[in-house]
Amino acid sequence: MKTKTAAVDVRAAKAAAAPAATASTAGDADVLEKAHEVVDFARKQQIDLIDLKFVDLLGTWQHFTITKDELSEDLFIKGAPFDGSSLKGFQSIEESDMLVLPDPTTAILDPITKHKTLSLIGSVVDPISGKPYSRCPRFVSQKAEAYLKKSGIADTSYWGPEIEFFVFDSVRFDQTQNAGFYFIDSDDGIWNSGRENNGHPNLGFRPRNKEGYFPVAPTDHLQDLRSEIVKKFMEVGIQVEIHHAEVATAGQCEIDMKYRAMTKMADQCQWYKYIVRNVAKSLGKTATFMPKPLFGDNGSGMHVHSSLWKKGEALFFDKAGYAGMSQMMKWYVGGLIKHAPAILAFAAPTTNSYRRLVPGFEAPCNLAYSARNRSAACRIPMFSNSPAAKRIEFRPPDPLSNPYLVFSAILMAGLDGIQNKIDPGQPTDVDIYTMPAEEAAKIPQVPGSLAESIAALEKDHAFLLKGDVFTKDLIEKWIELKKTREIDPVRLRPHPYEFFLYYDY
Repeated sequence: MKTKTAAVDVRAAKAAAAPAATASTAGDADVLEKAHEVVDFARKQQIDLIDLKFVDLLGTWQHFTITKDELSEDLFIKGAPFDGSSLKGFQSIEESDMLVLPDPTTAILDPITKHKTLSLIGSVVDPISGKPYSRCPRFVSQKAEAYLKKSGIADTSYWGPEIEFFVFDSVRFDQTQNAGFYFIDSDDGIWNSGRENNGHPNLGFRPRNKEGYFPVAPTDHLQDLRSEIVKKFMEVGIQVEIHHAEVATAGQCEIDMKYRAMTKMADQCQWYKYIVRNVAKSLGKTATFMPKPLFGDNGSGMHVHSSLWKKGEALFFDKAGYAGMSQMMKWYVGGLIKHAPAILAFAAPTTNSYRRLVPGFEAPCNLAYSARNRSAACRIPMFSNSPAAKRIEFRPPDPLSNPYLVFSAILMAGLDGIQNKIDPGQPTDVDIYTMPAEEAAKIPQVPGSLAESIAALEKDHAFLLKGDVFTKDLIEKWIELKKTREIDPVRLRPHPYEFFLYYDY
């Protein structure tokens, strides 16, 4: 057990995804051994509070807190109860009882809470059947990793999402029957260059639209804020590769994490959002992962890098292949391109996502692949010639997606491509936006709305059901939620710009 950092060292442990009713005796013993380490750590660190975190279907972290008196090895075998009917996408009221089963390998001191609190991430269990809950996103990710091993294609997948976000000084919004508005402000916004500053001088130095990538201070106002976030990341064991200002005006940022295996990286994504939001709040600012909060400037994406490995060997590299791609990697890309419209139901999961994915505005809308070309949905980074660096970057996802489901959907599409030897066609090594219209029209594009992506998922989801990774009830509930909570409410309301266009017709 290491105590010099916040993370409890429980290396090489199995994920505690199954309750005692379904776990083997050996599995129970393994979980109990790791659980004992956590309980011992909490006692030695004199921790009074234990926070149990889990993710709902749409990707929001939920939590409740217990005291040290409730922490025991049994908690990791029997779980802790909660009301599943109060969470989006989970249970109805007549079957509301659920359990969260903490994973002892996730024990970390929370870097945000005022009182010393041990955080545990858990998976959700059905107390009646004693089985992991089919709509638990973390369980989906664990099943995807197990399916990969069972397929024999590879034993490990590595993931590296590039998460972008905005930090604003103020946000106001409302929607009633007779009114609707939003108002964002940021001292970094170029629109404030002419602002009267309450008797104080306006000092300028704001990034212009599409010029935020990446000048030094004083134009970069958020260096210290990002560094504070990175320090918190390090406290929870997240390895950071780089942080910088992003392209847009008004405080767009990016912090990149070193790659990890699927479920561990999805856990880190949840910590990422939690820390970013809370550090911003502590400094009197507000952070958002909305893909398109501003008109007229770049949106925030979550470009997802992935690769397959077997027995420590990188499977995506072939020195003789185009851009160093192996045949397996080409088939993987073929699966991504074929199933991209359905993947986007999870990867671009909001109506706002498609304000970012608009053809002709440098968005990754084109279902093509290329080395270095950022106008293609699938890009092969060429920064290194190392076999270990060979990976595919899938560019359409955005940071409002649920990482457990997005990574799983991408993996399942890629594996379907390998299993069925799906040919991705020829690479597209030209700027698609400068191609003649008749040539560009031959390249398929991602769906233009959430409704189109949901329709694609309804038609194309058999690849997700392999190995029981995704289940029909999860997909059906996802479709229902997106239609009733997002698509219909947005399309039924007048848009503020419609008044500008039509009021005096």
